[in-house]
Amino acid sequence: MRVMQRRYVSIWFRQLLADWQVIRRPELSGVPFVFAAPDHGQMMITAVSTVAQGFGVEIGMRAADAKAICPGLDVLDDKPGRPQKLLKGLGEWCVRYSPIVAIDEFGMDGLLMDVSGCCHLWGGERGYLKEIVSRLKSKGYTVRLAIADTPGASWAVSRYGKVTPLIPEDGQVDALMNLVPEALRLEQSVLAKLRKLGFYQIKSFIGMPRSVLRRRFGEDFLLRLAQAIGTENEALIPLQVPVPFSERLACLEPIRTRNGIEIAINKLLENLCRRMQAEGKGLRSGVLTCYRIDGKIAKVDIGTSGASHSVSHLFKLFQLKIDQIRPALGIELFVLDAPKVDDVEVPQEEMWSSTPGLDDKSVIRLIDRVGGKVGFQAIHRYLPATKYWPERSLLKAVSVTEKPQAAWRVDKPRPTELLKMPVPIEVMAIIPDHPPKFFIYKGVRHEVTKADGPERIEREWWLDKGEHRDYYQVEDDQGGRYWLFRSGHYGSGQKYKWFIHGFFA
Repeated sequence: MRVMQRRYVSIWFRQLLADWQVIRRPELSGVPFVFAAPDHGQMMITAVSTVAQGFGVEIGMRAADAKAICPGLDVLDDKPGRPQKLLKGLGEWCVRYSPIVAIDEFGMDGLLMDVSGCCHLWGGERGYLKEIVSRLKSKGYTVRLAIADTPGASWAVSRYGKVTPLIPEDGQVDALMNLVPEALRLEQSVLAKLRKLGFYQIKSFIGMPRSVLRRRFGEDFLLRLAQAIGTENEALIPLQVPVPFSERLACLEPIRTRNGIEIAINKLLENLCRRMQAEGKGLRSGVLTCYRIDGKIAKVDIGTSGASHSVSHLFKLFQLKIDQIRPALGIELFVLDAPKVDDVEVPQEEMWSSTPGLDDKSVIRLIDRVGGKVGFQAIHRYLPATKYWPERSLLKAVSVTEKPQAAWRVDKPRPTELLKMPVPIEVMAIIPDHPPKFFIYKGVRHEVTKADGPERIEREWWLDKGEHRDYYQVEDDQGGRYWLFRSGHYGSGQKYKWFIHGFFA
């Protein structure tokens, strides 16, 4: 089986800051302006507009000199970190074209993308590059792109190539031959040495022995050369870490209808679930990202109580969220991610038997659908804990499939609703050790007609200090049933307190 060739795209924003400023202030489109920042007491130019370039203004020039050769030059203050911030925003926008988008740290004026397996969604590499260029140009950015087998080669061709931006597979060496040494992303000191020795093209030294190049130009020079020709890997640091299970669906025409969105979701789920099933995985959380043609993004997410790779079940969960998607002028790309997956336990099939409770998959699916409507924060599952004190005798389950470490206590009745903490009440009891005749809770008097108890529960002395509790199950004259307790013994003139701790059905 042939391994898929890695392909990389370099996007060079030729006038990043200048284009950004014109987008913000269209009135500057015909005005010469520059960005400048202080450097050793002088204002040095960091970015130049197209009009200012026509007067000979260049990056690195003093602002005072630029004003002398360009009448009416507008000098704007540059801010540290602005290019990084702009590139980060543009990179997040470009995630629609590739899950791996990184900022070009060398020049801080471009992006690098791993586009392996992505170009076919736009009809091939030529259509892919054309789509990106046209979209960025429509936003107001002047860009040059190139695609090659290595990030270094695509970076070189996008900035210094003069023939074609489409470098064929295994063609990066030939594409680099006639380029200047600057195309290898070298430091200025190394470039000065190369020019001094008469190396004005990469082909002048690419065939020289590595030992000679290392001795004259250093290890970093060899690394950059190796990264460009592909003998050394170059890792990209993506703006967004791609998830292992992800599917993308590009649309030939913008999708604006609910039916079209449902078809796209179903198609994505079929591909995603097929992959998860092959690896024995199931979705626990899913995120559908919809990229609109106006540049905005719509997102919906779902969660499941247990790992699932059932297309029909997951589709029903997404159906509940479709109304939250605003397609506006249309959606051009759908991306379905499964950031959280778990192993799927395949149950053994038995004839003439049922799986009660949470072992029944239909119950789990019902929980997922209810959670999709009201939110999973409203659904809780509790497991028994090995504690004596009632409010400590249970713990919240992490998932619906989590197994209990102990069995529920069934030898004594327990209320169906247990208060988080006991609430003090006023009680009248004829005999101190007997259940109360009535109690007052939240200002309402309850006449006790039936009572059972006491059940003594000792305090966990290794956790805290205090008295034991004597619990009573009581029923009032309205039929309500309650769980009350007295804290400690009567006697010695002490005043003991009564509390309500739960309600029976």
